[in-house]
Amino acid sequence: MCWGLLHFAGIAGLSVGAGLAVQAVIDRSGGRLAFAGGFIALCGAAISIGDTMLHRTAVTNWITAAARVQQLLARKTAQLGAALTRRVAAGEVVAVSTGDVEKIGWFVEALSRFLAAVIAIVLICIGLVLYLPELGTLVAVGVPVLAVAVLPLLPRAAQRADVQREKAGKATELASDTVAGLRVLRGIGGEELFLGRYRAASQEVRKAAVRSARMWSLISAIQVLLPGIMLISVIWYGARLVLDGRIEVGGLVTVYSAVTLLLFPLRHFEEIAMAYSFSRPSAKRAARVLSLERTAFEDERGGLDDARPTGELYDPATGLRAPSGLLTAVVCGDPDAAGRLAERLGGHAADEEKSASVLLGGVALDDLPLDAARASVLVQDKDPVLLSGTLTELLDIPASGAVDPEKALAAAQCGDVLDALIQASVDGSGDPMRSRITERGRSLSGGQRQRLALARSLVTDPEVLVLDEPTSAVDSHTEARIAQSVKELRAGRTTVVFASSPLLLDHADRVVFIHEGQVSAVGLHRELVRDDPGYRAVVTRETEDEQSETAAEQRQIMTPASARAREEIEESA
Repeated sequence: MCWGLLHFAGIAGLSVGAGLAVQAVIDRSGGRLAFAGGFIALCGAAISIGDTMLHRTAVTNWITAAARVQQLLARKTAQLGAALTRRVAAGEVVAVSTGDVEKIGWFVEALSRFLAAVIAIVLICIGLVLYLPELGTLVAVGVPVLAVAVLPLLPRAAQRADVQREKAGKATELASDTVAGLRVLRGIGGEELFLGRYRAASQEVRKAAVRSARMWSLISAIQVLLPGIMLISVIWYGARLVLDGRIEVGGLVTVYSAVTLLLFPLRHFEEIAMAYSFSRPSAKRAARVLSLERTAFEDERGGLDDARPTGELYDPATGLRAPSGLLTAVVCGDPDAAGRLAERLGGHAADEEKSASVLLGGVALDDLPLDAARASVLVQDKDPVLLSGTLTELLDIPASGAVDPEKALAAAQCGDVLDALIQASVDGSGDPMRSRITERGRSLSGGQRQRLALARSLVTDPEVLVLDEPTSAVDSHTEARIAQSVKELRAGRTTVVFASSPLLLDHADRVVFIHEGQVSAVGLHRELVRDDPGYRAVVTRETEDEQSETAAEQRQIMTPASARAREEIEESA
């Protein structure tokens, strides 16, 4: 704001210097002309320095504001973890962290220049009133009218800008979802369908942008028309005063120049209105993301030290127990319920969940510091993300050190993945650990990405590892080998696997069947398949007719035995 005041003061001083120079020429005063020339040169230096530093500090404010909002969003994303995408669409998060932060920064830097322009206009109007009351009063009355003339149009312009922002956010979300699922869309031939949807959304954004631009062009036209009318009025009235001998020619030149240069700071009124209208929806979205909180970790310092508990993992809400050191498989009929339960076991409970916290060794995860809880229980969801970089960088993560990357890759059956990385290597080293993985691992198949993510989780070697459908994208032979290898590698550690594949369930130390949010049965896979119809229906994908046939067959098998039992009882009697 201070640099802006210096800049506008230099601009306002030009009008004074021009008036002094003209009057000095009329009066044939060389001394006053030299003084006017020196004063104009001083104003030029003030304009040069003020404009340069104003631009420098304004850009700094813009970048700083945008970067700090991005930092806050990054910290909030890291704090919320998997709970973020359940409450806010991924496209909206992308829009907030890219385009929205720039508009917030724009308003921050425009605000200081606007304040400088307001102060400069007030001082110039006061100076003109004191210098030439006849013309200064006209200017002092006309300038506020110019400043507020467009206020009635701003609500409509802001509304159109909000509509444009909303449609642009939806288009961005649709585009990000389409790109993320491009491989699947190509497989089912749905590219044209989604392309048509994005084309329609893009055209809606274009139409909304045109409607918004029309309103802003009208505002800009008014900002040009009204100052022009005021400038003509000042010239006409000032010329009448000069002809009547009430003011000097130099005074008219001074006022005319001041009014002309006032049009420059008046432009900031239009800019601040545009910046406010465009940044307000952006700020609302950013505030909505930043206001999200985790009930499990409202106080990251918690009531306990950073010690990591060990022992049995217990969920009071469902009754699920995962004994320490065993591989526990969990079967749920609803995949969405399984995903929510997996997140809950890692302390990723949503705000609306009011049930008691999950316990690890009798210690509530909610009472642990965030870092300690995440180090104790690691949750790998069914759609893990692979960041771009080399395989070494992918596996270079905080870990206990007990499991090296080679063992983890072998347990996850990543041999074909390593071969593919060697073939795709560009440095010719033949070392798969130095080969680069593209963003989200798009150069790999779904099964290869899934196994690399599993290897990354195994390298971490947490006290409790929760895996949600870790082998859903691999073939049955590979799945069986992965189940056996993970069980051997995680010996002595607690592992919870959400799955419905018999190959994986058969390797579990114990299987827990959850029905309607509660533990329904516990045992080995083969026992539950034989004795529990609900479990068998989920695992074997039996239809209702098939369940009825199975029950009838069991009754037929049991009937002769029951008849013999009744005969033995009658004979004994």
